[in-house]
Amino acid sequence: MLVVMQSNATEEQVRAVCERIETLGLKAHAIPGSGRTAIGITGNSGAVDLGVLESMSGVIECIPVTKPYKLVSRDVKEEDTVVRIPTPSGDVLVGGEHIAMVAGPCAVETEEQCFAIASQLKATGIRLFRGGAYKPRTSPYSFQGLGLSGLKILSMVRKQYGFGIVTEAIDNESLDLVEEYADVIQIGARNMQNFSLLKRAGRAKLPVLLKRGMSATLDEFLMAAEYILSEGNYNVMLCERGVRTFSDFSRNTLDLAVVPAVKKRSHLPILVDPSHGTGKRHKVLPLSRAAVAVGADGLLVEVHHQPEKALSDGIQSIVPDEYAELLDEVRQISTVLKRKVN
Repeated sequence: MLVVMQSNATEEQVRAVCERIETLGLKAHAIPGSGRTAIGITGNSGAVDLGVLESMSGVIECIPVTKPYKLVSRDVKEEDTVVRIPTPSGDVLVGGEHIAMVAGPCAVETEEQCFAIASQLKATGIRLFRGGAYKPRTSPYSFQGLGLSGLKILSMVRKQYGFGIVTEAIDNESLDLVEEYADVIQIGARNMQNFSLLKRAGRAKLPVLLKRGMSATLDEFLMAAEYILSEGNYNVMLCERGVRTFSDFSRNTLDLAVVPAVKKRSHLPILVDPSHGTGKRHKVLPLSRAAVAVGADGLLVEVHHQPEKALSDGIQSIVPDEYAELLDEVRQISTVLKRKVN
């Protein structure tokens, strides 16, 4: 159910409607838009008494939402959501006319490694640094990440270079630590349907980057995001990172068609990860260009100064010089699309 408020509705009127919804044993989600505020209602197993709400001051109408996902849909919010990520060097905007560039190593290995990569990326002008302190791997014998010590290294990178930090949480315990040391909580593909983790992320104060599961449909992807928003965290970004198909010439099949599909159904921004999406270094640049061309709101790219020595996914990591070339190409494409690169 969706309660549509008048364009001139006051904060007091919005608050009164929310309080009335809560007294019915339901949960209210006030989502401001450019022209009006919409209040999503969750927690109802059946019909809601529309007469009670439609008679309240400031309410235009109540609209049933037929989709299984409600808060992430365009029914609730027509215009694009723009997520604001606070960083030491100023806010980074994601969505709308803003394209966010995120780069860094797949895994945090050493302080020297992260600082070497960060110093070269800083020169490109990007403002978001990625790196995994926790690495859920297919094999239990693969490098699993440095954990807390890795988060502390990322925190030092943040302080030294002014980057906002994007890093993955793999369970509730690690999410508590990521929330303390980072600026964006990443939920990886393997945890897209870890519902207890999604709910915990929904109670976090940081923006969330949710990656699509390896075999997830579009509806499953959006429903996973719905879990986060339903807990009260509306700063959610989606990320396409490739799905499993019969193709054997790349690690995954990067599904760029999902970008316009998401934008038609949802107001949430969507980024693309061409590194995991292809698994091949030489495919990262062309697929990055294509992702921006079809409307992606950002790129999440793995960069390593010595990819041949990387402990994780070196084969798909590009070097800083290649990233500088990529960034130049993305800026040219964004100009055509009348968008801005952060």
